[in-house]
Amino acid sequence: MTDLYSSDLHKLGVRQLSEGLAAKQFSSVELTQHYLQRIAVIDPQLNSYVTVTTELALAQAQAADQTRTEGKAGVLTGIPLAHKDIFCTQGIKTTAGSKMLGDPKNPFIAPYNATVVEKCLNAGLVTLGKVNMDEFAMGSSNENSFYGATKNPWDFDRVPGGSSGGSAAAVAADLAPLATGTDTGGSIRQPASFCGLTGIKPTYGRISRFGMIAYASSLDQAGPMARSAEDCAYLLKVMAGHDAKDSTSVDRPVDDYVSQLNQPLKGLRIGLPRQYFGHNGLNSEVQSRLDTALQQLVQLGAILVDIDLDTTDAAIPAYYLLAPAEASSNLSRYDGVRYGYRCENPTDLTDLYSRSRSEGFGDEVQRRILIGTYALSAGYYDAYYVKAQKVRRLIQQDFLRAFEQVDVIAGPTAPSTAYQIGENLDPVSMYLGDIYTIAVNLAGLPAISAPVGFDDNKLPVGLQLIGPYWSESKLLSIIHQYQQHTDWHLQRSPLIAAQLNSAVSAQEKA
Repeated sequence: MTDLYSSDLHKLGVRQLSEGLAAKQFSSVELTQHYLQRIAVIDPQLNSYVTVTTELALAQAQAADQTRTEGKAGVLTGIPLAHKDIFCTQGIKTTAGSKMLGDPKNPFIAPYNATVVEKCLNAGLVTLGKVNMDEFAMGSSNENSFYGATKNPWDFDRVPGGSSGGSAAAVAADLAPLATGTDTGGSIRQPASFCGLTGIKPTYGRISRFGMIAYASSLDQAGPMARSAEDCAYLLKVMAGHDAKDSTSVDRPVDDYVSQLNQPLKGLRIGLPRQYFGHNGLNSEVQSRLDTALQQLVQLGAILVDIDLDTTDAAIPAYYLLAPAEASSNLSRYDGVRYGYRCENPTDLTDLYSRSRSEGFGDEVQRRILIGTYALSAGYYDAYYVKAQKVRRLIQQDFLRAFEQVDVIAGPTAPSTAYQIGENLDPVSMYLGDIYTIAVNLAGLPAISAPVGFDDNKLPVGLQLIGPYWSESKLLSIIHQYQQHTDWHLQRSPLIAAQLNSAVSAQEKA
């Protein structure tokens, strides 16, 4: 335990970890053991992991060390990561944060790996485990999980954001250097903002969705979460690429995100939508930290340009018709017959269907299925669903017009910092918290969130940058250069250090 406390391995970035492994300063087994020890001590307080794959992780680490000995290692060989529990992992419980798949009596054990998982394994990354999430990725707080809420490492009474809250909390507490996430309406970017991390949602089609449990198929997109843009670039390079098994995957060459991190910022035009910064719901402290960050980018050569995104207010109602409609269709497969939770002693087929779904799905999932089914029903399809699709096209065109004037668009990631667990926000208020992120998914654009300071409660604030299609390299480069002149991404929560201190003291007394 004392070794665990004295080691700073968890403070190293991906490049430093790779260099340390290559120089034999430490082995992958030692690095993996270090993270597993931290998980054992810290995670009982956070609840970020659903499954910790100790034996598998150590076996993979041992294999990675052997690969390095043979001189066949890649840059990421032997570096640990955590997977959001929405990615199928062969032989490992995959739950999507739901009783429907995580029923203790009959959990779903995936018979194959998601393409993202397979790519990570091929790169030599070590799987520490599967992390918590809002059920079927439906939520903005990680309170909707069958396994209970994950806590924010900066304040244990606050949410980490959602739905990739487990991924965010694990990285922010140094329980993994990297994590995969998914973003349907902001579920990578908002948790990154709440937990002081960098997270990027790539262009739709950039990363394969094969083996990623579907919420809303035309919106879901996987992406990396880490402390820095540089670390995200390393993982994105592994995750990205065409996959013939996914019909939504785009056959387009993958940029070398790492080598392109130093693109010049001189003359970069950053659009500031009046609808984002003049929004009544934007917290004044968030606004202040964003203003400071934007001025830092100006000092690095960027130019700020006022723009309009007139369809901003239409994004939330359009999203909350389209996403639930797709969810209604995608989740119809969970009927108690083929796989997943099955109610006990059904009286007939109708009883089997209704009770399996009522008992297996949580409130938020049932709410969205009902909304989606209503929007798709006869008599309402044209009035709601078709109209929402037309609005979606208008939102896309709005962004495309903006990118004729500017290179990227800046704004808040979320209107506030992390809110209290159990704050009893009504569903509509919760949905409004996604006002700055949802339009990006409707348009299929890439966007990144990065930490730019703290509010008066010492809670992280995130800046969002939105780019044109396939501009992931540009977004990563802008944030990377910002992070060369600031250290917000390197800040650690004192609560985590205090918990570790307490555990060490208890061990020494024992």
